[in-house]
Amino acid sequence: MKRILITLFSLCAIIGSMVAQGWPSQYGGVMLQGFYWDSYVDTKWTNLESQADEMSQFFDLIWVPNSAYANATSNNMGYHPVYWFNHRSAFGTEAELRSMIQTFKQKGTGIIEDVVINHRISAGSNWLVFPKETYKGVEYQLTADDICCDDESKDNGYTPNGAYDTGEPWGGARDLDHAGANVQQNVMAYEDFLLNDLGYAGFRYDFVKGFAPRFVGLYNQTAGVQYSVGECWDGSKTVVTNWINGTKKDGIIQSAAFDFPLKYYINDAFSQGQWSRLNGGCLADDNNYKRYAVTFVDNHDTGRSGECPLYANVEAANAYILTMPGTPCVWLSHWKTYKTTIKKLIMTRRATGITNQSAILTKQASANGYILKVEGSKGNALLLLGSATTATDGFKLAVEGTNYKLYVSNSVDLSALDEIQEDTFIAPDFCTVADGEVCAFFEAPNSWSIVKCWAWDASNNYTGGAWPGASCTKVGRNNGKFVWKWTYNGALTTQPTFIIFNNNNNGQQTADLTFQNGGYYNDAGALQGIVTGVEAIRWQKTDATSNVWYDLQGRRITPKSPGIYLHNNKKIVIR
Repeated sequence: MKRILITLFSLCAIIGSMVAQGWPSQYGGVMLQGFYWDSYVDTKWTNLESQADEMSQFFDLIWVPNSAYANATSNNMGYHPVYWFNHRSAFGTEAELRSMIQTFKQKGTGIIEDVVINHRISAGSNWLVFPKETYKGVEYQLTADDICCDDESKDNGYTPNGAYDTGEPWGGARDLDHAGANVQQNVMAYEDFLLNDLGYAGFRYDFVKGFAPRFVGLYNQTAGVQYSVGECWDGSKTVVTNWINGTKKDGIIQSAAFDFPLKYYINDAFSQGQWSRLNGGCLADDNNYKRYAVTFVDNHDTGRSGECPLYANVEAANAYILTMPGTPCVWLSHWKTYKTTIKKLIMTRRATGITNQSAILTKQASANGYILKVEGSKGNALLLLGSATTATDGFKLAVEGTNYKLYVSNSVDLSALDEIQEDTFIAPDFCTVADGEVCAFFEAPNSWSIVKCWAWDASNNYTGGAWPGASCTKVGRNNGKFVWKWTYNGALTTQPTFIIFNNNNNGQQTADLTFQNGGYYNDAGALQGIVTGVEAIRWQKTDATSNVWYDLQGRRITPKSPGIYLHNNKKIVIR
């Protein structure tokens, strides 16, 4: 059986090598990261599947969390898997997973699995005992011989017998010896299961610094996977490109990588106005590597407090990656908060024909902003960031917002943007804001029992000045979660600049969020909208004929259709 198995994988490697190329050339698709940390409700397979009609119109790929069973008594994100062939997770059952994958596939969107193969944990108290699993009639199991001999288990009474680790160690789970034949056979079978049984379209490799990149090349060539991206978390372009080159098999690169160098430049440019940082060396701006650049503004890790989240100009930053070469990866939290804008930016990218290998025609930084011009197959895109200005002859405005304007060549067909409807935030009825009240609302995770608020600006603290801050009040329930309200009751006449919600100092908190008065934040800290006394009523002619009505531009009108209007000093949503 073992000889047959090795022969089978050798045959797969030959077939795979003819199609595996790491990432498609001239690829015009956009990816969505369909989760954030602790997104157990938003990322349930059934919840994602229910949004397939909408998401599939804008995203060609959706990256989801590791779906393998992690054998925990509580929800977890799957980064310490126990099983590889059992896919019951915190996000749903295997049947629900299969249904979600197939639904998106039928609509032309591929699902990318978060592949965690650097490390694994045991099923019980013994650190080096792993479950036996069967796939296609063959049994697969890891043993102490498959764990790197320098794994930390050696300092805790165990004897791992594998070779030395070929990468950085990972605490809390056993580092796998990828140089060993048994580990390779287990991984190859696992990836075959992901692609050809569950129906995944590709892989996102977790913590690729933990093992040599040549193994990613081996596994991808064997699997014949079309989409592969590695998490080589490093701000050095050289480190990331060395990893990409390290995946080569027969001289061919076998995986893309996230453009972490660009991520750090984005933070400096959009949060600190250091626009010249966007001229720094990154994958997306290198003709040799832009094909293999997966660009992003934030992800489940960087978006968490204590990492490196972007707090300012998030829409403008998404406009930047959606105009640049490379394959943009939009974060679910940004999609939920800025959905209308992101839809328009994606459709503009498609309309101009920008791909992962498009040419950058202009990249010019100044003290006040940045100018980016990119050549698409159907026309050019001209993005002005900050207060940058330039001649726009031959261009027309496609999308604009705070600190960005995106123009396209006059010949580009933008009719698809007309079909995008504005998303209207309607707060739950129990969320109210009194005249002059300074407050905010937070949809807390179900695991939080007491919510405290910490709010501040450069000179003042609005929540008592002693962490964890002021208590919030539970005001109702929405989306299956309790909603809490914080109100400022002090004498200051100013408003906070930032706000944090925390679980009574129990080690759980949001990132430093930009404060918006009346802001309604979801459990990931994403601003969903502003509670401003908006009233939602159904369309009736009598509603539109009493007193005086204005549109949002301040023009006096008589409403004749559903929309958002100003009436009696309130915003009214007429449906």
